[in-house]
Parts: sequence; C-alpha cells; structure tokens
Amino acid sequence: MRSGMEDEAEIYDGVRAQFPLSFGKQSKPLTPLESIHNATRRPASAAEKNEQSITKGFPSISSSSKAWLDSLKNPNPSSRNRSNPNPSRASDDARSNSGGDDDAMVGPPRPPLDSDAVNRGEDYGAMIGPPRPLHTYGDDDEDQMIGPPRPAVVNDEEDDEDDDQMIGPPPPLPGSGLEESDAEDDSDVEEEGRYRIPLSNEIVLKGHTKVVSALAIDHSGSRVLSGSYDYTVHMYDFQGMNARLQSFRQLEPFEGHQVRNLSWSPTSDRFLCVTGSAQAKIYDRDGLTLGEFMKGDMYIRDLKNTKGHISGLTWGEWHPKTKETILTSSEDGSLRIWDVNDFKSQKQVIKPKLARPGRVPVTTCAWDREGKSIAGGIGDGSIQIWNLKPGWGSRPDIHVEKGHSDDITGLKFSSDGLILLSRSSDDSMKVWDLRKMKEPLRVFEDLPNHYAQTNVAFSPDEQLFLTGISVERDSTTGGLLCFYDRAKLELVSRVGISPTCSIVQCAWHPKLNQVFATTGDKNQGGTHILYDPTLSERGALVCVARAPRKKSVDDYEAKPVIHNPHALPLFRDQPSRKRQREKILKDPVKSRKPELPITGPGHGGRVGTTKGSLLTQYLLKQGGLIKETWMDEDPREAILKYADAAAKDPKFIAPAYATTQPEPVFAKSDSEDEDK
Repeated sequence: MRSGMEDEAEIYDGVRAQFPLSFGKQSKPLTPLESIHNATRRPASAAEKNEQSITKGFPSISSSSKAWLDSLKNPNPSSRNRSNPNPSRASDDARSNSGGDDDAMVGPPRPPLDSDAVNRGEDYGAMIGPPRPLHTYGDDDEDQMIGPPRPAVVNDEEDDEDDDQMIGPPPPLPGSGLEESDAEDDSDVEEEGRYRIPLSNEIVLKGHTKVVSALAIDHSGSRVLSGSYDYTVHMYDFQGMNARLQSFRQLEPFEGHQVRNLSWSPTSDRFLCVTGSAQAKIYDRDGLTLGEFMKGDMYIRDLKNTKGHISGLTWGEWHPKTKETILTSSEDGSLRIWDVNDFKSQKQVIKPKLARPGRVPVTTCAWDREGKSIAGGIGDGSIQIWNLKPGWGSRPDIHVEKGHSDDITGLKFSSDGLILLSRSSDDSMKVWDLRKMKEPLRVFEDLPNHYAQTNVAFSPDEQLFLTGISVERDSTTGGLLCFYDRAKLELVSRVGISPTCSIVQCAWHPKLNQVFATTGDKNQGGTHILYDPTLSERGALVCVARAPRKKSVDDYEAKPVIHNPHALPLFRDQPSRKRQREKILKDPVKSRKPELPITGPGHGGRVGTTKGSLLTQYLLKQGGLIKETWMDEDPREAILKYADAAAKDPKFIAPAYATTQPEPVFAKSDSEDEDK
C-alpha cells in the first residue's frame, strides 16, 4: 500500500498541472549588468562628447572601414549613369527602376577593373559579398560563372605581379587627405592601447567626516582600509559589500590622533596603523588589536637610547618580503625598524645626517621592492637612502641635500630599483635616477599639495606614475589625478575626481586593475574607485552588481519590555522622563521660576509680592490695624516726626558722640528754595 504522503504528492501534482508555470512565487528579475554600470559611469568631457556625436550609431572601427563608410555616404555620382549590358541582371535593373539605389553595395568595395574588362561588358550591378579578384580571361570567358570566384590564372610573365595583389579594402587615394587622419587615429589607438587607464566608471566609499589621509588595499584586492583626520579607520570588504558601499567595521586606533598611514603585511593577515601618536598599532585582518609598540622616554636626549619614538609618527610601512619587520618614521627625527613579534623593543634606530645638530622631523619613509634599501624624506628637504647590509649604521649611502625646498610627503621606488619618485609640499614632483642622484631627471611643477600624506604611485606595468593635486582657494579645476609617462617623462592625462575636495593618496591595484584615490576637506571624506567593466576584474565590479536586500516584516524585532515593580532600587527602572519633567515644572524652586512682576505695594521687603497671603496679615488688614498710609506721606515729614524723640532719648551711636557731636541742622524744604 502506498503511504498517505505519496497520495498527497500525487494530488498536489495533479492540481498544480492545472495552473500555468508562471503561477505562484516568482524569482526577482535580475538587473542587467549593463544598466548597473551605466549608473556608475563617469560623465564624459566635452571632447569625448563631440567624439561620440560624430561616431554615434557605429562601433569603434578601423581606418579602412571608416573610408568604406565614407564611400557609402558619398558615392561617385558618375556611377549612377552606368548601363547594365548583361541581360542576366534584369532583376537588379528592375529593382533600380523601382526606386532603389542601383549602387547599393554590401561588404567591402571591390577593386577597380581594367579598361579591357569594361570593353568586354563586365557587370556593373549591385555586388553582394566579398570582391571578386582580378583574373585573366581565357577562351571560355563568355561562360557564366557559378559559385565563388575562381582564383586568378597565373602566367609566367605575371609572377612579379602576384606580390602586388591587394587583399582587403583598398587604401585611400593619395589626394583624399585620409592618410594623415588615419595615421593620427592609429597613433591615438596605439596610445590608448598602450596605457589603457580604467576610467569609464566610478564609485565612492563614503563614511568619513574629514579628509581621508590613508589608504591600503590588500594584495588579493578583497579588502580596503581608509584612515582619516576624523581619527577613525574604516574597513571595506568587496566580497561582502553590496551596492550601498558601507564599511563592515570602524576603528579608532588612538583617541584624538589623526590616522596618517596604513600598510598591509606581505601575507595580508595583519595591517599596520600609524597615527599622530608615538605608538604604532598592529591589527589582524578583522580589525582586532594585536598590540602596540613601546613609547620612548622623552627626557633622554640620545634617541638611540630610547626604547621607542618620543613624538608623533609621520609614516610607516610593512616590509615587502618579511612579515615580521616594519619601518616607522617620526617627528622626533628618527627612523626605526621593529619586530612585530616583540612589541617592547626595536631592532634598529636610524638617525639621518643633518647639516647642524638638532632634531629635524622625518616626514616620510619607504622600502624598495626587495626590502634591501630604505629611503627617508627629512624635514630640511633632503632625501637620504640607506642600503641594508652587514654592519650598516645611520650614515646614509645616498644623500641629496636639497631635494626639495619644503617637506617631502611621499617617496616611491620602482620595481627595477632604477627610479625614485618624490612628492613634496613645495607643489612639485621629481623623478630621480638612483644611479646618479645629483640632479633629478625631470621636475613637474604647479602640483598643489596641502597635505602631509600626499603620495605618488606606479601603474601595474610601471609605464605610468600618478599623483593627486590639492584644491586651492581660487582654483576652478578641483581635485585632479595626474598620470605621467615614465619613458617620455611627460603628462599623459589629467582626470577630474572631485570639484571641491583635494586628492591625498592614490593607488593602482595590479590584480583588480582599478585606480583608487582618497579625497576630502574639513567636512567630508571618501575613497573614489575608478574602473572599467571591460578591463577591470572583481573589486568594485562585485559589490556594484550586488543589490542590497530589501527589508521585510520578518526583520522587525520589537524590544521586550519587562515590568518588575518589586525590584531592588539598584535594578529598578527609572521612572518616565516625561513625568519627571512635569513634576519639576510645577516646583518653583527646581524649575527656577522667575519672580512675578511688581503690580502694587507689598510687605516683607518684597514690594507687591504678598497681598495678605498669611492669615495674620489678612485679619489685621480686615480689622484696620494695618494702615497703609506711607504712599500718601511726605518722606521728609515722616522722618522729622521722630526727631524730638531721638534728641530726648538717644540710642545706638548718638550717646557715644554726645559731648563732641555738633548740633544737627536740618535743611529747609525744597519747595521754599524753589520759591526763592
């Protein structure tokens, strides 16, 4: 016997068969990726708009195909008067007589025929398909050809002419002027193909309330860290983030200190956080604190004898190869190498070379690609490089005294160890050859820089390098991201990122092929991510395509209210604030009620406040024992009526001066003086 569940299933299938397949709960329609990326597309510039309007309706085409389209738009007028001597093309003639274009050609244009072929009555109707190759007519040239065109018959005399046979669309005519434009187009395509900067789309990671001064992307490109002048670090995860672009964790490494740099370890399991305090912190991948380094004794003069930095940090980087070593620089004028496994002691203290003794801050520092050299930017404008070798000390191997005229904000080694880039607050960026550091290879000026964390970065293939520009007070361009060619040492492109905010840090991730730029001012901050759906991978493409989940009724959670009237006073709920406020308002003392205005005479030193509020005063007033006549009396007369009593029976001060006090003489009435 079949079970009851099988019978129910059979009944359900039978009932379900009576309904269409579309009945019931439907899956949500997926938004196409094209519309998603169109929503994040950057606005095109004026030049791009003109270029798009010219080629509207056509895909990107080559120069030869462009010439073919031009020939379709402007056909040769003399060809319209051609006759068709071949009777087999009667249908084509009929179509042309019915108003159609007798020269409508589909496919690439055929090559011009020779004059002998014209005399033999070659077909001039509409050609469909690829062009027919040139051929030599033999004895059977009058036969009609069926099928694809036969290859040309080669004679011994024509061996040299085979090399000149043209394949594909014809080249433009010499006098047409298309050769120069084609050469320019080819050069533009070649330049674009060479650089291929992903700039078509843009998203912004928001959340900071001040300028974003630190940026770090892990090596796999799945997590992004951003630090700001608002003292916080935001952590973003592309795999777990949806289109709302919200961070999954916020940290405040050191209360009241700006975040100045962030750096991932080579294995991306930990990251270094450098703030304005003297102690750097290490966090794990999920944002949990692993430890902080020691702070030195600020009363010890020799920095080599202190156990750590004694002033605020300026920069810090993890070793590119070794996961236990980090480098930090500070305002106390030293660079220090630390071991992550021991937070209480440092491995090496580096004191830069100075022209005169003192403490000059080290504004930035950097490792080379292999971690065998250290570069430091000193507050006096000098650039110093140390090679890590056995027995090395604080004496630099390379010392450029006047590298810049102001603080150096960023240093970057090339991967081949030949080029060093330096960015400074003197509004310049310099390119140095590490083999001869006496003079820079090129100086790029007029690059405003108002932040001490403005850096410079390389593209993944290191053909380009890029840096950000700060917004000046009277500027109309806004924050720009400038790309430069490393080989030609010239400006390639300037990309507008924000109209009002400065660009501080930038990066071009090699695996994602996406450009990151941090911006902000005193009131806002964000991280802009530039990408191209056809060039970039993962990263922003993943989170943009993931729509946020809609809230349902099931997501609502009502907070339970527990009433416990017999709880101890320590655990008793506080009474309602509304009732407390009403009580306080009724209490004139607690509410600090202002005194009522004076409307008439009163008693007790406060005039007009009491009109018989006490029972005794009320009874005395009603019985006539209290007479308020002082309003009608002359004050002078009221005082003089006690003069005789005071003279006969003096009290208080008068008896002490009875023998020495002169006879009091009172002034006469003012009215008598006025009458005189």
